[in-house]
Amino acid sequence: MQTKDSNPPDGGYGWIVVVSAFMVMGFTVAVLKTFGLFFVEIQEHFDELASSTSWITSVTIVVFHLGAPVASSLCVQYTHRTVVITGGLLVFSGMALGFFGLSMVWMYATTGFLQGLGISFSWTPAISIVSHYFSKKRALANAIASAGECAFAFMFGPFFQWLISQYGWKGALLIIGGIQLNICVCGVLMRPLPSSCLLKARHCETETPPGNGASRRDKEDKSPIMHKTFNWVLVRQPEFVLYAIFGILAAMSFFVPPLFLVPLSYSLGIDESWTSSLLSILAMVDFGGRLLCGWYANLHVTKTIHLLAMTITLMSTSLMLLPLANNYLSLAIFTGFYGFFFGTTVAIHITVLADVVGMPEFDSALGLFMLIRSTGGFVGPPLAGLIVDIAGDYRAGFYMAGATLALSTGFLIFLDRLQQRKERGSKIKTKPEKSTLPYPSLHILKHQ
Repeated sequence: MQTKDSNPPDGGYGWIVVVSAFMVMGFTVAVLKTFGLFFVEIQEHFDELASSTSWITSVTIVVFHLGAPVASSLCVQYTHRTVVITGGLLVFSGMALGFFGLSMVWMYATTGFLQGLGISFSWTPAISIVSHYFSKKRALANAIASAGECAFAFMFGPFFQWLISQYGWKGALLIIGGIQLNICVCGVLMRPLPSSCLLKARHCETETPPGNGASRRDKEDKSPIMHKTFNWVLVRQPEFVLYAIFGILAAMSFFVPPLFLVPLSYSLGIDESWTSSLLSILAMVDFGGRLLCGWYANLHVTKTIHLLAMTITLMSTSLMLLPLANNYLSLAIFTGFYGFFFGTTVAIHITVLADVVGMPEFDSALGLFMLIRSTGGFVGPPLAGLIVDIAGDYRAGFYMAGATLALSTGFLIFLDRLQQRKERGSKIKTKPEKSTLPYPSLHILKHQ
C-alpha cells in the first residue's frame, strides 16, 4: 500500500506550478499567436511576398516542435526548472537580435529559430511538470495552465499594436524580448517533484475513472524507472501513430488563422485600432473555452477523445464560415466562434495524449509527439501563404485550415474505434472460464 506522501499532490504547491506554467504559456505561445501584428510591417519593410514572410512563423513553429524531444530529455537528465530558465534566455536572445532586422534570413534565424527553440525549452517542461503534479485533476490543471496564452494574448493584442506605433516593429521586438525574460522567474518557481511522487504518478492511473480509458494503462506500466532516452517503440503502437497523424493535420491549421486574421481585416478596410481588438476577442473567448472544457472534462462525463473530436469538428466548421464575413461585426462574431472552439481543443489535447500512452510513457511521448507534429507546423503557414498568393485573397488560407482540420477528425474516430475494439477484446480474455463439471474439485482434477 502506497503512503500518502507518495501520491501526486493534486493541489498544494502544485497550484503554484500551474500559475508558473500559466505565465510561461503567456510569454511564449501568446507572443507567437499575436505575431500576426508584425506580419504586414515586416512584409512591407523587406518588400516580400506573404509566403516568404510567413516562413518566420513557420520556422518558429517547426523549431518549437523539433526542440520538444531535446527539452523532454533534458528534463529527465536535469530538472524542469533548469530547462525553463534556459528557454527564457533563448527567447529573449531571439527577439533582441531580431531588433537589428538585417535581412529576411536574419529574421528566420533570430525571431524564427532562436525564439522557437526558446519556446520549446519553456513550453515543454512547463506542461510536463503540471501533468506530473496532478492526476485526478490533470485535465483541469492543464486547462488552467494552457489558458495563460489566451489571457496574455488578450492584453498583448492592443499592447503590441501600441508598441509598434510608438517604437516601430524593431523597437517592439526588443521590448517584448525584455518582457519575456520573466520566463526565467517562472522557471525558478517550478520546484522539482519528490521522486516518490513521480513513481506514484506513474502508477496512479488505475484510480482514474474509466471514462478516460485509464483501465488499459495499468498493464502498460511495467517499470517505475523514468525513461532516460526516447522510447521510439511508441511509433509501433497504432494508437500513438493515429494520434500523431491527427497532430500533424491539426498543426497545419492551428497557426494559420492568427497569422492571416490581421491581413484579412486590413483587406476588408477595417481600421487598425479595431483590428487589434479582434485578437483580444480571440484571446478572451479562447480563455473561456479552455476553462469551461477543462472543468467539463474533469467531471469525467464524456471520454476526452470524444470531446476532442467534437471540438475539432466545430472549430473546422467555424473556420469554413469565417471567410463569409464582410465587415467588422461579422468578422468579430466568426472569430469568437473559432476562438472558443480552439480553446476547448487545446485544453484537452495533451490530456488525450496521456490517456493514449499512459503516464509511464508521457514525457517521452510528449517530446516525440511534438517532433512528429512539427511537420504540420512547418508546412501549414507557407502552404496557406502560397494558396493566398495564388488566389489573391486571404480567405483562401482559412478554407485550407478548415478543410485540414475536418480531415484530422477522421483519425480521431479511427483511434477511438481501435481503442474500443481492444477494450472489448481485453474484457473477453479476462472473463473467468465457467466450469461445466458439477464439483469444483473435479474441475481441478481435470486440469491436472
